[in-house]
Amino acid sequence: MRVRPPPRSRYSRPVTRFLLLLLTLMALAAPAFAQAPLRPGEKAMSVRLIAETDAPASGGKVELALLMTPKPGWHGYWKNPGDAGVETKVEWRLPPGVAAGPLRFPVPDTLIVAGFMNYVYKGEFAHLVALEIPAGLAPGTILPIRARVAYVVCTDKVCVPESADLALDLRVGTGARNEEFDRYREALPRPLGSDGRFERVGDRLRIAIPIPASLPLATPYFFPATLDALDHGAPQNFSRAGDLLVLETRAGRETPAALDGVLRLGGRDGLSLTAGPGPVPPAGAPLTARAAIPDGISGVLLAFGAALLGGLLLNVMPCVFPILSLKALSLAGAGGEEGRARRDALAYTAGAILTCLALGALLLALRSGGSAAGWAFQLQDPRIILFLLLLVVAIALNLAGLFELPAVSGGGRLARAGGAAGSFWTGALAAFVATPCTGPFMAAALGAALILPTAAALAIFAGLGLGLALPFLLLGFVPFLRRRLPRPGPWMVRFRHILAIPMALTALALLWLLWRLTGRDGLLLGIGAAILLTAILWWTGRRAGGWLRFAPAALALALAPALAPAAVAPSLARARGLLQAKPFSEARLARLRSEGRPVFVYFTADWCLTCKVNEAAALETEAVAEAFKRRDVAILVGDWTRGDADIGRFLQSHGRAGVPLYLWYAPGKEAEILPQILTPGTVTALAD
Repeated sequence: MRVRPPPRSRYSRPVTRFLLLLLTLMALAAPAFAQAPLRPGEKAMSVRLIAETDAPASGGKVELALLMTPKPGWHGYWKNPGDAGVETKVEWRLPPGVAAGPLRFPVPDTLIVAGFMNYVYKGEFAHLVALEIPAGLAPGTILPIRARVAYVVCTDKVCVPESADLALDLRVGTGARNEEFDRYREALPRPLGSDGRFERVGDRLRIAIPIPASLPLATPYFFPATLDALDHGAPQNFSRAGDLLVLETRAGRETPAALDGVLRLGGRDGLSLTAGPGPVPPAGAPLTARAAIPDGISGVLLAFGAALLGGLLLNVMPCVFPILSLKALSLAGAGGEEGRARRDALAYTAGAILTCLALGALLLALRSGGSAAGWAFQLQDPRIILFLLLLVVAIALNLAGLFELPAVSGGGRLARAGGAAGSFWTGALAAFVATPCTGPFMAAALGAALILPTAAALAIFAGLGLGLALPFLLLGFVPFLRRRLPRPGPWMVRFRHILAIPMALTALALLWLLWRLTGRDGLLLGIGAAILLTAILWWTGRRAGGWLRFAPAALALALAPALAPAAVAPSLARARGLLQAKPFSEARLARLRSEGRPVFVYFTADWCLTCKVNEAAALETEAVAEAFKRRDVAILVGDWTRGDADIGRFLQSHGRAGVPLYLWYAPGKEAEILPQILTPGTVTALAD
């Protein structure tokens, strides 16, 4: 049983319930203390204050963890403790200018005692709080952090109110992080990013939660943070209605204006969400605990297969195809050396998979910290764009013959002395330069990865890398396929020169993206860096000999990006003017839908190749513009180039980890998700 807080607490209940709990506690108190005694002065819960960094930067933020460890058999409480219990309270004593945010709670467990439902933590748990550090503090300044924590800790028989005085001294410094702190942050629920809806019908409360139909759910449970909105002890019945998870349960004493809570997906994995009043569709296919386990496994396998196919299709992208082609041709020169072919194939595969795993792990870490980052998040950083630009320019010049890059060409000293190392880094390079692309099958797979448990999510990212490496892996292990490759000869030199063209086009795209992100200054920096790199490689090629023949072509490839903005920007401006799209916001979308107009919404980014192809071939056309104008279709565009957090959360709510995403809202209906590869006929059919 749990001791209720005084009536002034926000968790107070009617006097009758309070007296009932009090009488129950009194009846159980004597035998409970006999069974689980505490020595004088001993506490049932140890409490510590841990900082993400002991040297926070001036003007920044630092996360603190209120680490609470109950003794075996005891437990603490969530923000809403349920039918009984008390929320943890903290009184801060902070230096001038330092401000503390609200406590953030990990996903709780359920505990039923004598018919009362409680939301508890068994074992070690941590509440997190963010401190704002004022600007202008000198390095070395001591920041004494003091706090008094009041809480209740219980067994299934007895509850004990306790308190703890905590002290922690921080010293203003560089902000170096404690990596172990991430495990506390990972236990927090992730923001769902899209609002749900709820309605009360008699004594029943029905909640619609936007969850992709492809997401496997094992044992979902909804923890209400809003008090008295539902009966905590009543059964929760879940069903599927398309991309909505519908919850039905017994309503509480109050009908709130908004309903906040956490949806537990399974284990300690959860999503925080807010639901507003609105219609909820009829219940669909019911979820049961017995059926959830096979569905969950099959769902993860399905997402893994989609990632595998998506990675396979990345091989035809302009930035990846030349690398794959050259590595494939290097196998043609291996002849009957089966060992070398298999070694290179395995090394290439390891490079691709490990790179995808590293990018996926970093993405999951960013999102666990509250970021709305999505796939290809690194392309929102101009420094990464500049690095990729120089890398692609170097590859293009190498293919044109200015100098030799053995790790890419498959020849030279590295391939002969350490071919496995060259293949490994080539696989890593292919995976890294492929990240701007999101094609068919990838969006659903990566969208599921962002809301699955970490192990399953990393398996999906590994599937993406395996799909990317699959063609080269098959060539290495299937002699029949290698024998179908053309034999080495002088034609390979000409083929390399031809492959320089798609890499040069990739450099143009990256330079244009740098211009879009940073403006003229970034564009000039990119051009200057590319020219300087070209000069260095030209000098290197001259020392190596044989450079005169290919120097003009190499210099032309290096200087061509300087002309890209003048050629590309006006055409894009004219194209974007056809649809006259307005910037996306959820408020604008809601207003347009309330007017009864059909709405077409598309999400794009300057670094998304699939997006640009669709816009040029299917969206920004006279036929589509005329069809939309004839039916008075409102058009909204969400530009995710700079990583807008609101757009990131909206994408996640539709099961997407990146762009493109195309939505069609017919009047009075929910969104229809369109294919990722569009044709003019597909789009005009919507208006007709």
